Amino acid sequence: MQITTIGLDLAKHIFQVHGVDADGAAVEKRRLRRGQVLTYFAKLPACVVGMEACATAHFWGRELRNLGHDVRLIPPQYVKPYVRRGKNDAADAAAICEAVSRPHMRFVPIKSVEQQSLLVMHRARDLLVRQRTQLINAIRGHLAEFGLIQAQGVSNVARLLRDMREDIVVPEPARVVIELFAEQLGALEERIDLIEARLAAWHKASEVSRRLATIPGIGPIIATAITATVADPSAFRSGREFAAWLGLTPTQRSTGGKQRLGRISRKGDQYIRRLLIIGAQTVLLRSKAAKANAWIQGLLARCPRLKVAVALANKMARIAWAVMAKGEPYRQIASA
Repeated sequence: MQITTIGLDLAKHIFQVHGVDADGAAVEKRRLRRGQVLTYFAKLPACVVGMEACATAHFWGRELRNLGHDVRLIPPQYVKPYVRRGKNDAADAAAICEAVSRPHMRFVPIKSVEQQSLLVMHRARDLLVRQRTQLINAIRGHLAEFGLIQAQGVSNVARLLRDMREDIVVPEPARVVIELFAEQLGALEERIDLIEARLAAWHKASEVSRRLATIPGIGPIIATAITATVADPSAFRSGREFAAWLGLTPTQRSTGGKQRLGRISRKGDQYIRRLLIIGAQTVLLRSKAAKANAWIQGLLARCPRLKVAVALANKMARIAWAVMAKGEPYRQIASA
């Protein structure tokens, strides 16, 4: 019998294959080592290959698609309901095969090499920024033990270090360690600046990213992150679906015809959601347009500022989807 659909459970070294025919009967169950995967699929007639959208999935998706197969990536949470008793590679592969054949299943578009390269820069920048925060907190905490304190903010760290060098109250052993932290902090700053310069160059070369940057609160960092993550905006039926995918829409506990909405779901892409909320907070603090916006001012009169920032981030996400889907820059009248 010819295999029509395959569920492929990915791993580092051992991959599990579960194949079914047109009638849904299992006709192939086997384990493959990493080096055998492409050879095995190269010999198969074109079929549907389902995989969980996890680590290395986009790489294998591109490779199998080049062999002529119809590759579909499934969010792992959508596969879990199809797993039968027990948890092993064979059961996971069978569940993937079952899930990929569902008519209303949602799939993750396969990212290109360029998109993944851009996301590597974003992940690296995020890691370096977190390390910089840890170093600054360590410097502040250690120097506070000797009575040296400065206002918060990255810009005030240099002043704090200058106070340490001018104040003899800090013993030599502690001073040596703090100087090591200062050197590492300077190296992190240089690397962050380098990555941000590369992101800015990519942003200038990308038409989609430049259109996204026309939205208030969205700059090159957020624009490039969205461009790299959302391979195909048509994968979302509406801006609300895109906002829901980012976890910016309320959870529902509705029943009996009564709607009960809770806090935002916080599901989906945590990185972009965080960036959008930061961008929304910047709009609330610095934008003159926000002060003149009746919708924003009405929310600020009723709700805490952070809650308003989340609502504004939701709106920014919807506008971002519209900008990508329609291929037009942001126009102020569209958000009025």
